Amino acid sequence: MNYDIIDFMSLTFEEVEHIAELARLELADDEKEHYRQQLSAVLDYFKDLQAVDTSHISAKFSLIPQARLRPDESAASLTPEALFKNAPQAEGGQFRVPPVLDYDEG
Repeated sequence: MNYDIIDFMSLTFEEVEHIAELARLELADDEKEHYRQQLSAVLDYFKDLQAVDTSHISAKFSLIPQARLRPDESAASLTPEALFKNAPQAEGGQFRVPPVLDYDEG
C-alpha cells in the first residue's frame, strides 16, 4: 500500500496556531514554537516508520495474544441493600443523581 497522503514537512507557526485554536488552547508564542518543534518531530518519526518494509507481515499480525474468555456463568446478584450501601444518595430503590440538564418551562 502507498500511504503518501501525508506531506512530511515541518509544521509552520500558523499551523500550530490553527491546531491550538481547534483544541481551544491558549498558548504563548514560546509555547507555540515548542509545540511546533515537537509536532514536527512526531511527523518526521512517522516518515521514518513509513520507510519500514512491512510487506512480509500479515495484516492480522498482533503482538498481543488473543484474549481467553471465561465461560459465561450466572451468579447471584447483589441485594438492593448491598447495592445502595455505598451510593452517595438513594431514594425509592433508585440512585439519586444531580440533574444533568436544566429545564426551562418558558
